[in-house]
Amino acid sequence: MPRALSLVLLAVLAGAALTGCKIPDEVAATQPSGTAAAPPISPAEARSQLAALPIAVRGTMDGYGREQFPHWDKVDANCDVREQVLKRDGKDVKAGADCAPKSGTWVSPYDGETWHKATDVDIDHVVPLGQAWVSGAKKWTRERREQFANDLIRPQLKAVTDNLNEQKGDKAPDQWKPPLVSYWCAYASDWIVVKSNYGLTITVPERTALASMLDHC
Repeated sequence: MPRALSLVLLAVLAGAALTGCKIPDEVAATQPSGTAAAPPISPAEARSQLAALPIAVRGTMDGYGREQFPHWDKVDANCDVREQVLKRDGKDVKAGADCAPKSGTWVSPYDGETWHKATDVDIDHVVPLGQAWVSGAKKWTRERREQFANDLIRPQLKAVTDNLNEQKGDKAPDQWKPPLVSYWCAYASDWIVVKSNYGLTITVPERTALASMLDHC
């Protein structure tokens, strides 16, 4: 991508992230890898975005595979998105020349547990890939699904306790919630922001669960 176009796209994306506007498909599909996360939204804004999310029956997993969402993309010559999240979410992270973390401390927001080895944490997609598939991503281009799976701007990627990530799988909030109740507000807000930005649908039980979680804000 020409440098001038990249700079224009970065400006558009940064403005959209800060204002909460949805990124157009034609821009999102070509989003360069970035690392500047948008600031969290207020509970009031989360409720407003939740009310605006389209309601639909959850689709099927027919045709789904993780390969439909290519990840992890390179952020620079050495680091990929997974390694970038490990560095971002950890403390005192030391990495080798290949960017793989050798040591550090990670506190999982889902359960508050502290880990000292990168192998003890997974990078969770807040809105799981399979959940995105059944709520609209099945119709996306492969490029847009790749952007979704590697998004460092929206609150979509978190370093969390590995077995919790496995427990969660592709479940929506009406099927799974983080065990740390004090994190429910943030989790629901993040879920809403991601679905809102990508134009994904929610079910009635999902909306009810999210509204209940926002009561903990």
